[in-house]
Amino acid sequence: MLLLGPPLLLFALITWQVVADGPLVDVDERLSGALVRPDRASELLADLGNVQVAVPVLAVALAYVAWHGRARGRARWWLPPLAGAAAMVLVPALVAPLKEWTDRPGTPAVPPAVGYYPSGHTATAVVAYGAATLLLLPLLRSPAVRRALVVLCGALVLGASFGLVRRGYHWPLDVAASWCLGAVLLICLRLLVSRSSRRRSAGTPSLRTGPS
Repeated sequence: MLLLGPPLLLFALITWQVVADGPLVDVDERLSGALVRPDRASELLADLGNVQVAVPVLAVALAYVAWHGRARGRARWWLPPLAGAAAMVLVPALVAPLKEWTDRPGTPAVPPAVGYYPSGHTATAVVAYGAATLLLLPLLRSPAVRRALVVLCGALVLGASFGLVRRGYHWPLDVAASWCLGAVLLICLRLLVSRSSRRRSAGTPSLRTGPS
């Protein structure tokens, strides 16, 4: 549970600065001005955080995890995919009220509007690709494949995040806050699945149990 502390504290700090228009906001705006260069490449990268792109990737991973667990006859095989789906559902449930509460305007690169904090696209990318990776890793035996999956997940999340800032869809702090929010959801997912796995292992009779 200690793992939840850093992302929660950082998220609270960023949110406080955004709501109070603190010094970090000035740094954020200057950094955005230096990074924003709208082009086709940044738009395509930003699209990696679209629901239409990220959620189907997670859905395929959840379906495979469910099929694999059921085929192996694992107890509560449905829990990991269900937990992964729940983490994804929590993204809009958390982001939408935060957007309304903070009421942050967008960058000069987008039409005048409010509700840009935190970044829903970033949170979607972090949770969709991150949850898929967390749930698939225990099923992969090859260390090289496991590393490749983690690298791919990181590349997709960073690519979407960079595209959103580069295109001017979001301020850097919008993206950073969603990293923290996504990290909290992924840590909770990991803890839930790990705890369930430990309980299942503890409750599984040993092959040597019984009369000799």
